[in-house]
Amino acid sequence: MRTLARFVTNYYKSIIFAWAALFIVMAILAIRLPGQLEGDGFRMDAEHEKVMKIASETFDLPAETMFIVFDNVKDDKISTTLDKVEKLNLTSEIVSPLDNTEQYTEEVSYAMLHFDNVERDMSAVVTDIREKIGDENGIVLTGQSAFTKDINAASQRDLMKAEAIGLPIAIIVLLFAFGTIMASMVPLIVGVTTIATTFGILSLIGGQMDLAIFVLNIVPMLGLALSIDFSLLFISRYREERLKSDVLEAAATTIQTAGRSVIFSAFCVFIGLGAMFLIQVEIFQNIALGGMIVVAMAVLSSVTLLPAILIALGDRLNKGRIIKVKETGSDKWRKFANAVIKRPILITIGAFILLGIAVIPVKNMDLTIPQIDSLPLSYDSRASYELMDDTFGLGDQSSVYIVANRPGGWSDGDGLRDLQALQEDLVADSLVDDVTTIFTASGVSSAEEWEQAMQVPDMQAQLEPLLDAFVKDNQLLIPVTLNAKGSTDEAQQWSRDWSANADWNLLVGGEPKFNQEIFDEIFDNIVYVLLVILISTFIILMIAFRSILIPFKAIVMNIVGLSATFGILVYIFQYGHFGLHPGTIALIIPVIVFSLVFGLSMDYEVFLISRMQEEYAKTFDNDYATVEGLATTSKIITSAALIMIVLTGAFAFTDVMPVKQIGVGIAIAVAIDATIIRLLLVPSLMKLFGKWNWWLPFGKGTYKADK
Repeated sequence: MRTLARFVTNYYKSIIFAWAALFIVMAILAIRLPGQLEGDGFRMDAEHEKVMKIASETFDLPAETMFIVFDNVKDDKISTTLDKVEKLNLTSEIVSPLDNTEQYTEEVSYAMLHFDNVERDMSAVVTDIREKIGDENGIVLTGQSAFTKDINAASQRDLMKAEAIGLPIAIIVLLFAFGTIMASMVPLIVGVTTIATTFGILSLIGGQMDLAIFVLNIVPMLGLALSIDFSLLFISRYREERLKSDVLEAAATTIQTAGRSVIFSAFCVFIGLGAMFLIQVEIFQNIALGGMIVVAMAVLSSVTLLPAILIALGDRLNKGRIIKVKETGSDKWRKFANAVIKRPILITIGAFILLGIAVIPVKNMDLTIPQIDSLPLSYDSRASYELMDDTFGLGDQSSVYIVANRPGGWSDGDGLRDLQALQEDLVADSLVDDVTTIFTASGVSSAEEWEQAMQVPDMQAQLEPLLDAFVKDNQLLIPVTLNAKGSTDEAQQWSRDWSANADWNLLVGGEPKFNQEIFDEIFDNIVYVLLVILISTFIILMIAFRSILIPFKAIVMNIVGLSATFGILVYIFQYGHFGLHPGTIALIIPVIVFSLVFGLSMDYEVFLISRMQEEYAKTFDNDYATVEGLATTSKIITSAALIMIVLTGAFAFTDVMPVKQIGVGIAIAVAIDATIIRLLLVPSLMKLFGKWNWWLPFGKGTYKADK
C-alpha cells in the first residue's frame, strides 16, 4: 500500500486526466448497452435447449411463437390486422382464429405468429409488428419477445425512477456526514465514473455474449452504493488525518489505512459475486460478471481517483460548509458504545430473539422462476396474455417435446413397434393428457397396420408426409401434453424421470423440463456456492484481523441477519403486505441477495473491526478498542448504510418484480446489518469474548497473553 500511496501522491494530476479520458470513452460505449441486453437470463446450455433446437432445425417446429390477442374485435378487423402483419414477411406462419375454432370465441380470440429464424432480432420484430398494428383498442401483441422488450423498457424506466428517488436523498445524507457541498459531491463523482466505465466495459462484452436485461438495474445499484460506501470511509479517514498532517501525507496515510479496508471489503464482495459462476444459469453468470467488474472499478477508482481528487482539491474540500461535523468521533456514539458493552448478555439475547422472530416466515418460502409476472399488470402484453390464458385455459396444461434416438431409425418394422411401445408407455402415465405420434395423427392403431397401409400406393402417399414430420433419420419427435402446469413439482419430476428413463434413449424439452433444469442447477450447486463464500470470507477476515473468533462471529451473524431478511421478504411479497398482492419469491432472490449482501455487509465489518484492531494494537485494551472503534466508525457506517438502503430501497417503487424484490431485499439486509448486528451484536460479543477476540492459534496474532 505504501507503493500505491507514493504513486498516487506523486502523479495525482495524471491519474485524474487518465480517469477523465477513460470516462469519456466508456460513457460513449455505455450508451449502446441497453440495446444489447435481451432476455431475462433464465437460460442454460442443457437438455431443454438442445431438444428445442432439434425441434426447430430438424423438425421445422417454430423457433418462437407470439400471439395477437383480440378482445371484442370483429372478424373483419381480425382478418385485416393479420393481413397487415403477413405483409411484413417476418413470420413463417400465421394461424388465424378465423381458421381454428380452438382459438376463437365471440369475445376473445388469438392468432399465433410462428417464427423460424432464431438469429432474427426479435426486439425489432416486436417493434415492427406493433407499429403495423397501431393503437387499435383490443388488439395487443404478446408472447416471450414482447415480454422481453417490455421488461427492457421497464428496467430502463425503473433505473431512472430509482435514481430520481435515491440520489437526492443520498446527497442529503452525504451533507449530514461531511457538512460541506464539495465533500458531498466527491463520492457521487466517483460513483458515476465507476458506473459509466463498467457499462462501457459491459457494452464491449455484450458484443461477444448475451447479457440479461436485469444487469441494467443491478450493476448501477451495486456500483453506486459501493462507491459511496468506500468514499465515505476514505474521506472520513482523510479528514481525520488532515487535522494532524498536510494534504499529501494525509492522503498517503489514508490510502494505507482506509485503502486497505476498502480492498479487503471488496475481496469479500468479489467472492460472493464470483461464487455465482458455479451456477450455470445465464442470469447468475451475468450478474456475477457485471458485479465483479463494477466492484473492481469501484475499488480502483476509490484508491486512485478519489485520493487524487482530494489532493487536487486540498482545503477546498471544506468549501460550502452547511453543517458543522466533528471529525474525531462523536461523544454521543461513545456514550452509546459504553452503554452497549455494559449489558452485553441482555443485548445479545434480545437481538437474537428479534432476528429469530423475523426468520419464522422463511419456512413457507415459495420460489418460482419469474416469467410474465415480472411485468406489472398495467402492461398490455401481460394483461392480454392473462386474458388469453384465462379464456382458453392454456395454463392448465403444459407441453413437452421428446426426442428419441434409435440406431437404425424408426421407419422399419422393429422401429415402428418400438415407437408403438414408447407411445403406450407415455399414454399409460397418469400425468400425460395427450401424445402425438404418427399413429395418433393418422388414426392407424398399430405398427402392423402401418406396414400394411404403406403397401397401398394411395395410403403410402398420405402417410409418408406424416412420417417425415415426426421421423428424421434416427430421430423421433413426440409432442406430449401434461395435465399439469409446467411450473408444478409434478411436471418437473415427470421431466426428470423421463430424461433418466433407462428403457429409451430420450431427450426431454419444454416448459416443465426448462423449469426442472433451472431448479436442479441452483439446488445442486448452492451448497458449493455457500462453501466458497463462507470459507473464502473466513480466510480473508482471518488474515485481515489475525483472529479466529472475529471472522467466525461475522459469518454466523451474517447468516442470521440474511435469514431474517428472507423471512421479511416472504412476509412482504408472499403474504402480500404493504399494498402488494400475495405472490411468490423469484427463484434468483435468495442466491443473489445472499451473494451480494454477504459481501456488502462485510464492508461494515471490516470498517468497524479495522478501527477496533488499530486501537487494540496500541493499547491491548479490548473494551477501549471496542468503544473507540464503534464511536469513530458508527457515523460512517450509519451514513453508508443509509445511503445503501436509499439507493437499493428506491427500487421498491419500480415495476419489474424481481428487481423490486432484489432492491428491497438488499435494503432490509443492510438495515438489519448496520443496526442490530453492527451497533448491538458486534460490540456485545466483542465485550463477552474479551481478549480472545484477537487470538490466533498459529502465526502472529494481535492478541497479547500478558495483557
